[in-house]
Amino acid sequence: MSVTVRPVTSAVGAEILGVDLRELSDQDFKAIEQAWYAHSMILLRDQQLSDDDLLAFSRRFGELDPPPNQERGRISPPGYPDIYVVSNVLDKKGEPIGALGAGEAVWHTDMSYLDTPPDASMLFSLEIPPSGGNTWFCGMQAACDALPADLRKKIEGRRIKHDGTYNSGGYLRKGVTPTDDPMAAPGAWHPAILRHPANGRATLYLGRRRNSYVEGYAREESDTVLEALWAHVTQPQFVYEHHWKLGDLVMWDNRSTMHRRDPFDGEARRVMHRTQIKGTTRPIAFAA
Repeated sequence: MSVTVRPVTSAVGAEILGVDLRELSDQDFKAIEQAWYAHSMILLRDQQLSDDDLLAFSRRFGELDPPPNQERGRISPPGYPDIYVVSNVLDKKGEPIGALGAGEAVWHTDMSYLDTPPDASMLFSLEIPPSGGNTWFCGMQAACDALPADLRKKIEGRRIKHDGTYNSGGYLRKGVTPTDDPMAAPGAWHPAILRHPANGRATLYLGRRRNSYVEGYAREESDTVLEALWAHVTQPQFVYEHHWKLGDLVMWDNRSTMHRRDPFDGEARRVMHRTQIKGTTRPIAFAA
């Protein structure tokens, strides 16, 4: 095989061509890994992967994290506890086989409410609706590089609270007490600007908007700063919209991206299998 890397935008994402992930040499894997470090998100189309194949490729990046606690707990295919099902499909009993339903999933960073969040996530498409359900990615390193000086000054050296009460679909996590008070919500504090451990670049680290809080400010001041940050990072020049096809595998770096999902027709079927790479270090603040 000969690996070709084709950027999809200047801010985030690259398509990897000429690869069958079931037959991957060490040299080709290294090229894929370097593309992931450089572009924060990689796309490989036309893959034919079993769950075992998906796990084998995922584990080349490191130890796996268990699935997140979602609205119905942790849902995995039978016999595959390291795979997480994202789906709106119902089983014969009328129960969801996966999480997040068919609604919008708002901008977020996977499991940033943990002290040591996963380094990466992978999503593999098994069934997709005729339209909708597109996934958007935001390049947080490019957004950080372009951050206005006055706004950067307001967050340098500060941390942001990352909420663990609700998932990206707005569902209350199983067993968690509902709250919209950032100070009472479960979650972790992380640097607003972190240093990426692999490439050393500065990257904004926001998590998600709900129940966020910037330390050192009154609630109203914090909200003003956060609204400015979110308006900045979600500008078109920093984002890529992915239109799914069957056999797509997308992998993103949770330390340098955010992502969101468009809603889709709830009567249509969408089935995705996801894995995540265990975090190697806690987020570390960037020091210029």
